[in-house]
Amino acid sequence: MRVLGFESSCDETGVALVEFTEQGGSPKLLADALHSQISMHQAYGGVVPELASRDHIRRVIPLTREVLARAQASLADVDVIAYTQGPGLAGALLVGAGVAVSLAAALGKPTMAVHHLEGHLLSPFLSSDPPEFPFVALLVSGGHTQLMRVDEVGSYELLGETIDDAAGEAFDKSAKLLGLPYPGGPHLAKLAETGNPEAFALPRPLMHSGKPDFSFAGLKTAVLTQVKKLGDAPTEQQRADLAASTQAAIVEVLLKKSLLALKESGLKRLVVAGGVGANRMLREQLNAACAKRGIRVHYPELSLCTDNGAMIAMAAALRLQRGIGATAPSGGGFEVRPRWALGEVS
Repeated sequence: MRVLGFESSCDETGVALVEFTEQGGSPKLLADALHSQISMHQAYGGVVPELASRDHIRRVIPLTREVLARAQASLADVDVIAYTQGPGLAGALLVGAGVAVSLAAALGKPTMAVHHLEGHLLSPFLSSDPPEFPFVALLVSGGHTQLMRVDEVGSYELLGETIDDAAGEAFDKSAKLLGLPYPGGPHLAKLAETGNPEAFALPRPLMHSGKPDFSFAGLKTAVLTQVKKLGDAPTEQQRADLAASTQAAIVEVLLKKSLLALKESGLKRLVVAGGVGANRMLREQLNAACAKRGIRVHYPELSLCTDNGAMIAMAAALRLQRGIGATAPSGGGFEVRPRWALGEVS
């Protein structure tokens, strides 16, 4: 069976075609295509929802044609059409959902609504080293930082989450304070490569709380304080040192909380997913710490860390393998869920 997946929750338009067998085995990615809106939003220092929605409209059909051409397939070869139902920007979600459901209605194909974070959570199953259930998952995507216990597809237990800013927001907001362009996280990580991570004593909020919850708002405030102390003309080395110190603080918190969740759960397998999961320092420290404890760590391929259609098609395929049926073709009615907790998925 083949699943055509659409992702349009924020500032990336993703389309992908995945093939799977109902008997089991890892689904196979046949083709995917992605358009990022980064260059468009850079002028505004962040995502402009209306512009994002309009760009999704322009990109989704050409990307669909591109994916089908790469896979040497046609719409007649598609069995199920999946789309991101939420969470995300309402207008952006409406584009992908509208195209997916309309296409399914026209073709007489069933649809499957997918949770955006479930897509990230299951994206490592597309990698060359897919995980096995059960595992602890560190989800670090955009405005979300969560630790989940995952027993199987659709069985997710929240172990801890951020009480304010997410790790991705801490990266991006700190980068903006340092005068770095949008999206700030990758630029801050790049600048940090030439900095001293011990140059600034930045806080590690909730580090010793004994619970796998996160807080990054205080760190952002501390970075702001240091930026003001440096004045209007900090040297490039000072900026690099502050970037390195900020990254070190975020990574240390993510590392310690992940190890705590693993210890409390008794599990020996960790999945790291989401955009921040591409951070080189985070991967290095997690790999080293987990290797000492006999814990396996799994990541999605770097190209699948950010939002993409492949993770949506994959999540739908794994659900179908588990026997969770798709919704029968309808007259085109649908809804999106801009706010949707992963714990509500079953």
